[in-house]
Amino acid sequence: MVEGSPDDDALARLRAGLDLGDFVSAPAEVECLSEPPGLWPRNPPIRFRANIPTTWLAITIAEGKNRQVRRMTAKAGHPTLRLIRSRIGPWALDDLAPGAWRETRVAPVQ
Repeated sequence: MVEGSPDDDALARLRAGLDLGDFVSAPAEVECLSEPPGLWPRNPPIRFRANIPTTWLAITIAEGKNRQVRRMTAKAGHPTLRLIRSRIGPWALDDLAPGAWRETRVAPVQ
């Protein structure tokens, strides 16, 4: 979830990649979406401002550098308020409940 409502220009900047000072991010896949269903409460709660809207974005990156998504959205003018990682490589949260876990086997590197 980001602060504000990103316009087409801000979304295009995220999709094209941004100069973040120490590196230029690779292009990302970005789309606006509605609030995810079954979202658990955040503790502490996110700051709420009645006169500033928020927008949920699905952002898919290929690099995963330190605080990359937060830095990208801030550079585009829409700071990240809540970040939910739903997938890393081939592993997805799917229906995994908060606090739950499941064992995964990783194939050895050859």
